[in-house]
Amino acid sequence: MASQIQRDPITDALLTSENAALVLIDYQAPQFNTVRSMDSGLLLANVVALAKTAKLFGLPVVLSTVGVASGANPDTVPALRDALPGVTGIDRTSINAWEDSDFVAAVRATGRKKLIMGALWTEVCLAFPALDALREGFEVFAVADAVAGTSVTAHEAALQRVYQAGAQPVSWIGVLCELQRDWARTATADGMVKISSEHGGSWGTEIALKQFLTATIAK
Repeated sequence: MASQIQRDPITDALLTSENAALVLIDYQAPQFNTVRSMDSGLLLANVVALAKTAKLFGLPVVLSTVGVASGANPDTVPALRDALPGVTGIDRTSINAWEDSDFVAAVRATGRKKLIMGALWTEVCLAFPALDALREGFEVFAVADAVAGTSVTAHEAALQRVYQAGAQPVSWIGVLCELQRDWARTATADGMVKISSEHGGSWGTEIALKQFLTATIAK
């Protein structure tokens, strides 16, 4: 039983701590209040888990809001802000985040070409910048269970739109496992179990139990 030598984390085709960035757009109370494609409580839990995953693995994070400076909207919801200590939000007037120069500059400044992207709503704030990022040569990983739309139809149509343009569908649990990849990478293994236990439901319980049994047997 031996793991292969770890691949080059920069050129790896899969997501790694060194080749990916997290981009989160418009997770604000009015958007949460108007989503209809999934339960808003579950949506919040999933995006918080995604944010904690990014912090665990040291990913650069670009966080953006719309209409805060003008007073039209409140800031990013507190639970998500708390999961991203030290991350400064970028406020915009543009509906499409990719049409804001500060936002685009922040994405480019990460130096990463793989963008793990979530936004509210799917049909607007995810679709528009995702399509623009793809056109500029970025790889977009749309986190399907951390985004939502104003209707099931709007959400599903938007996901199909970005997938057909080349975006890759992922889930927050898939992102967590893809970044961890190997239980022998002990620097983040305990953190992965913690996030799994807090947000992963029955899957998280199973992961935590297996890790506990493995550690007990090893003693």
